Amino acid sequence: MATVKPFKGIRPPQDLVEQVVSRPYDVLDSDEARKECEGNEKSLYHIIKPEIDFPVGTAEDDPRVYEKAAENFQKFQDKGWLVQDEKECYYIYAQTMNGKTQYGLVVGAYVPDYMNGDIKKHELTRRDKEEDRMKHVRINNANIEPVFFAYPDNAELDAIVQKYTAQKPVYDFVAPDDGFGHKFWIISDDHDIKAITEAFAKIPSMYIADGHHRSAAAALVGAEKARLNPNHRGDEEYNYFMAVCFPANQLTVIDYNRVMKDLNGLTPSEFLDAVRQHFDVEEKGSEIYKPKALHNFALYLEGKWYSLTAKEGTYDDKDPIGVLDVTISSHYILDEILGIKDLRSDKRIDFVGGIRGLGELKRRVDSGEMKVALALYPVSMKQIMDIADTGNIMPPKTTWFEPKLRSGLVIHKLS
Repeated sequence: MATVKPFKGIRPPQDLVEQVVSRPYDVLDSDEARKECEGNEKSLYHIIKPEIDFPVGTAEDDPRVYEKAAENFQKFQDKGWLVQDEKECYYIYAQTMNGKTQYGLVVGAYVPDYMNGDIKKHELTRRDKEEDRMKHVRINNANIEPVFFAYPDNAELDAIVQKYTAQKPVYDFVAPDDGFGHKFWIISDDHDIKAITEAFAKIPSMYIADGHHRSAAAALVGAEKARLNPNHRGDEEYNYFMAVCFPANQLTVIDYNRVMKDLNGLTPSEFLDAVRQHFDVEEKGSEIYKPKALHNFALYLEGKWYSLTAKEGTYDDKDPIGVLDVTISSHYILDEILGIKDLRSDKRIDFVGGIRGLGELKRRVDSGEMKVALALYPVSMKQIMDIADTGNIMPPKTTWFEPKLRSGLVIHKLS
């Protein structure tokens, strides 16, 4: 069962929210963050990417950078750019992209639920990335950025959310960098807080949609604090970490595509002949071709687009991993033909989120930077939940969720 609790959020005043909030730390590099918040001392980038306050080239994992994060977090509170709510609350965060709105409940998720698997994951994490975020959580004693969860559809929670979202939001703005809308409400009524807590307690599991490293780091720091506290009771604030939880049916998973530097010594015609062993290949010309359905792929090579349809026997509809297009393409194209065996470490491959469009694949190949591009049909939330429920792990770089959560709308302190 899912254990959640309200918390005393730390938030920007209404008139400062657009100056404070930022994109997540991991969707832009240091130079982009430095440019994006130029002239804005109130930007959360000074806390989540504090290397921008040092000379260009300063490493993100320099110990001074973590210390600067904590210094800036305290500064934001001292100056009133971030203010803590007096009462424990739940919050509602709505995002609108391309006319579609998704409504998430901001909660304190329970560390033991992550540790025992009631909060389910579908991706592997890298220890170096976990440790980076753990250092950030430790030194700030806070979850500065939320993680992104999904939960099975729940009519009781839907009704509470609808009640509040019919009212005027506390925050309401459109982000200038992507044009997506963001709204935020506070749930402070004790009756509704109790109802939310009890409704989540009936939900068997929650699922990490985006933010596997942040989830792991937050939970590991919470467990670490419990272990080091000789008077640990189990109800301390560090037993919880901040998550925005959305009904699964509202979420949009988009494609996560691949670009490769070379053809592993093959000529283009030899490469296509090898692809034909396991795929029906149809040339589509110079106009961008988008995959039409599961097991259909788009390939871009030497100015031409091709439709690839996986042949019978290349996938297993009864296997939650074997049915995935990322599994098919990784095995029969990347590994077998191109010799790319480790998607996490091979420097001959890069990954492009579908939010950038297939034109970005074409651009990178046409520029000569890459030799060939492969676009995949997006996985579904049902596939993600089936994989998590069966204890399986997706191959790397399988899912891309949009819109991304804004950071800085609310922060959770661990004490």
